[in-house]
Amino acid sequence: MNATLAGIGALLLWAFLALLSKLAAGLPPLQLTAMSFCVAALTGLAVVAARGELAALRQPPLVWAHGVGGLFGYHALYFAALAHAPAVEANLLNYLWPLLIVLLSAPILGLRLGPRRLAGVALGFLGCVLLLGGGARFPASAWFGFLCAIGCAFVWALYSVTARRLAQVPTGAVAGFCGGAALLALLAHLAFEPSVMPDARQALAALLLGLGPVGVAFFLWDLGMKRGDPRLLGTLAYGVPVASTLLLIAAGAGDFSWNVALALALVAGGGWLAATA
Repeated sequence: MNATLAGIGALLLWAFLALLSKLAAGLPPLQLTAMSFCVAALTGLAVVAARGELAALRQPPLVWAHGVGGLFGYHALYFAALAHAPAVEANLLNYLWPLLIVLLSAPILGLRLGPRRLAGVALGFLGCVLLLGGGARFPASAWFGFLCAIGCAFVWALYSVTARRLAQVPTGAVAGFCGGAALLALLAHLAFEPSVMPDARQALAALLLGLGPVGVAFFLWDLGMKRGDPRLLGTLAYGVPVASTLLLIAAGAGDFSWNVALALALVAGGGWLAATA
């Protein structure tokens, strides 16, 4: 149960991603990713070193491919999706990952999916569609972006579910994975984007992102996926876009409406069904 709570902690931190990204507006996305992952890696490595657990970084190539590939692969595909498809539709397809986590838990991990759990994740997905999919259109000309969005959903779901198969890998290794993701993001930034000198606001946003949604959250998620209940966490993950929207509204960046309220009710109901399954 403690591990599942750790996973829920990651979901709560991810709810701040949109708000902090808005604070960092003006920075190229790959540059922001590199900066945030750099903060996460340096902070994580400092903690791992202080605890005398640097040996956690000595992992076989397959583990490094899983960790770095999952963290960087998801973000690279997500940014590509936003670049080649409408943002609302791309984000909606991206949020297939909680549903995929629940569904993949059965064939990959052998976990049972009962009707209450499936009903719970269906309600969560419906709430996400209601919140993000109002007036959504999927023009054929944006097919590449839509494929990238679906790809990033599969990458994150597979990274999350298969983490349980690597339960022997200590969570401290995530610090190294963040470092690898930072390096790849930096190289991609230098290849595809102009560099921008961050001002105080943007630098603070990158720091907070690296400490929270792009930092501690990945360590908590690793614990949750390896030792918690991925079916419950996958269902509760649909609370992230709702909580993120509520935070933006609280910050004055939006208005509370009936679809936000109904989405909140659907996600809460889905989470309750999954938790009591």
